[in-house]
Amino acid sequence: MNLKNILKYLISLAIAGGLLWFTFQQSHLDAADLWKKISAADYRWVLLSCLFTIVAHWSRAERWRILLEPVVPQRPNSLDTTASVLTGYLANLALPRAGEVARCGTLYRVAGVPVNVSFGTVVAERLFDLLMLILLLGATFILEFDRLSQFFMEFLGGKLPKGSSGSGLLLLVGAVLLGLALLGWFLFNRYREALGRHPLYQKISGFTKGLLQGLLSVRKIRKPGMFVFHTLLIWGMYYLMSYCLFFAMPATANLGALAGLTILVVGSLGMAAPTPGGIGSFHLLVGQVAILYGLTSQDGQILATFIHGVSTLMIIILGVSSLLYVLFRRNKKTDLPDVLDDPRAIRIEQ
Repeated sequence: MNLKNILKYLISLAIAGGLLWFTFQQSHLDAADLWKKISAADYRWVLLSCLFTIVAHWSRAERWRILLEPVVPQRPNSLDTTASVLTGYLANLALPRAGEVARCGTLYRVAGVPVNVSFGTVVAERLFDLLMLILLLGATFILEFDRLSQFFMEFLGGKLPKGSSGSGLLLLVGAVLLGLALLGWFLFNRYREALGRHPLYQKISGFTKGLLQGLLSVRKIRKPGMFVFHTLLIWGMYYLMSYCLFFAMPATANLGALAGLTILVVGSLGMAAPTPGGIGSFHLLVGQVAILYGLTSQDGQILATFIHGVSTLMIIILGVSSLLYVLFRRNKKTDLPDVLDDPRAIRIEQ
């Protein structure tokens, strides 16, 4: 790991630690009380949540196989893609946003799929997940408008300086971005021929072509119905993973289905924050939004910690098992390409 990645990791870890400390201080929750409540939970519901987790990860791997089918000579098997997905999740616990690269690198090791092509399909997959999250966010706002509008007003209120205009700030940012885009386009057109002869430009150009090939795989999907089915299954399992944990503790057993939907959406936003595995950001957002459904600050934080802890533990168990599988595959099949030696395995700097 180079100095840049070490600094990134330390910064993200500091943000996670700061957010975690802040949430526990705000809720006045001590470790002894947290452990007492979690250890007294009904772990039959935890086992059910673990089952939903496994189905969600398998379904994501199957959807990835559907995207890969039009752009690779031989579609990788289900076990290889599942191991790659789980290895990526494990990498995200160490370094935010490293999981996508780790997933593609792992698939290259076990199945020989070029990283730039598989990375393009991952980007396409993430776009569909973003669309699903936007749809769920919209549905949640419609169904729980009063609660969520109150939450965001209280959570974000007062963050802008007095007298500042949100619309004015957006216009200024938009103007700066547009100016930079026009300047970049002008410089590119002026020095295109010189750039085309540079080895770095040629490498970036080759990677970009593979990336576009992966992105355009969406247009060539041979099983669109199965792709939609797995997309819905993934998010359905995500919902059930957290919702069934409500019933594991008496304080949260009476939360309704809409509370589960709200926590799914808000928790997904927390997991997208630049912290390792969503630590801190997930606890802050879910712990706060749980209060809107009648929980105390302490119970809301216990629920957030419980959900995140079960999910993280499953990622560690399944991710480590996947790493062992990858090592076993490499030892048994020496004919597979070496990601360090083969030029098709283009590295992506984090």
